[in-house]
Amino acid sequence: MKYQKLTKAEEEIMQLLWDQSELCTVSQLIAEMNVEAKPPHSTISTIIRTLEKKGFVDYKAYGRTHAYFPLIMKKDYTKFSLKKLISGYFEGSTNELISFLVKENDLSLKDLNDLILKLHNEK
Repeated sequence: MKYQKLTKAEEEIMQLLWDQSELCTVSQLIAEMNVEAKPPHSTISTIIRTLEKKGFVDYKAYGRTHAYFPLIMKKDYTKFSLKKLISGYFEGSTNELISFLVKENDLSLKDLNDLILKLHNEK
């Protein structure tokens, strides 16, 4: 499936939906937000409708209430986002990404070695 890049607000809503194990209403999403000033119901409803048009969410209707659920798995969107990041900023090279992380001290050599060992053990 071909994904579209989500806006920051859309990604935040998707994160909330991915974290839920059940269908979720707009009011429930707002209640789950970890922000002091909660956004208006209409704002979140608009974002959800945009996500629906993009094919990321669907809903089940219960009278006038809609309960939403993700159509896209978090793992699949994560893979898409990471590939887009690598192609856009690291010339398509995973090695360039890893090198950047090590140089910026976001990934220590010990962490890198641990990751290599973990990957070898999974084979």
